[in-house]
Amino acid sequence: MYKTVLIVDDNQSVLISLKYLLKKTFEKVITLNSPDTILQTMSQEDVSVVLLDMNFAFGLNTGNEGLFWLDNIKREHPQTPVVLFTAYADIELAVKALKRGASDFVVKPWDNEKLVQALTSCIDKQTEVQPLQEMEEAHIKGAVDKCHGNLKLAADLLGISRQTLYNKLKGCSTN
Repeated sequence: MYKTVLIVDDNQSVLISLKYLLKKTFEKVITLNSPDTILQTMSQEDVSVVLLDMNFAFGLNTGNEGLFWLDNIKREHPQTPVVLFTAYADIELAVKALKRGASDFVVKPWDNEKLVQALTSCIDKQTEVQPLQEMEEAHIKGAVDKCHGNLKLAADLLGISRQTLYNKLKGCSTN
């Protein structure tokens, strides 16, 4: 069982439906019918994942409100996954949301099983442990890329000798 999901949607029927659906998967289901108290709620609760509607103002369906709140959540709680959902979806909006830090994007009306999977899989990804060697290899390759392939600069940036960097790069390519 997962800890806490925060659902933010201005449609009371959606909130009731989701609360009923998600209580089987989450210990605590918190619902808000307005995004105005998202950050306050998140500062008071240990939220595992946020399910955030994209539109709140009557008659608007651009998704800009959802993107605004996504940015605020990611600024204050960068590790908390946010799944966005909307009835007015298009590929451009989904790509924009994912680039701004959304973990997933779900279209209304939703498929119950797929929605639960979207929420739980982004939590699972947060808790996966990456092997130390993979982390080191990614860090080394990132430093080399940042230095545009200049191994002396990369070694200096990493605080290791060029020979140690050569050996580590040799180890990276054989794995």
